[in-house]
Amino acid sequence: MSRRKMAERREILPDSRYQSTLVSKFINSMLRCGKKSKAENIFYKSLALVEGKTGQPGLNVFKQAVNNAKPALEVKSRRVGGATYQVPVEVRPERRTALAIRWLIGFARGRNEKTMYERLAAEILACYRNEGSTIKRKEDTHRMAEANRAFAHYRW
Repeated sequence: MSRRKMAERREILPDSRYQSTLVSKFINSMLRCGKKSKAENIFYKSLALVEGKTGQPGLNVFKQAVNNAKPALEVKSRRVGGATYQVPVEVRPERRTALAIRWLIGFARGRNEKTMYERLAAEILACYRNEGSTIKRKEDTHRMAEANRAFAHYRW
């Protein structure tokens, strides 16, 4: 165990438009080269696009999409006597949200739409409907944990 102090959790301020910390975490994760206003514009435009396509409030669709993308289980490598086992473990709530956000942004960047806000809107809609690359990643993670359930007794 480290003798150093545990890192203090910083309080994240809610965003200006929706007063939501989830939105500000998402925007902060989208940042490239410190261009926060650009990331905010992309996010808000994509939520407006989602709102236009679904007819529901964009924030509600976004929150549901993130909840659909959150993984419950993942595997961690554990070395036991020269062999490495993939041990399934439950994911902490903060990590669940962080993984869902990371996957959403990553798969949105890899899509084929013309602009980033269109890509992000399409990925949010896909997650909202429980389909798309982000949901596939979540299911693959769960499947891997389920396949290695025999090694669950190696949990620490």
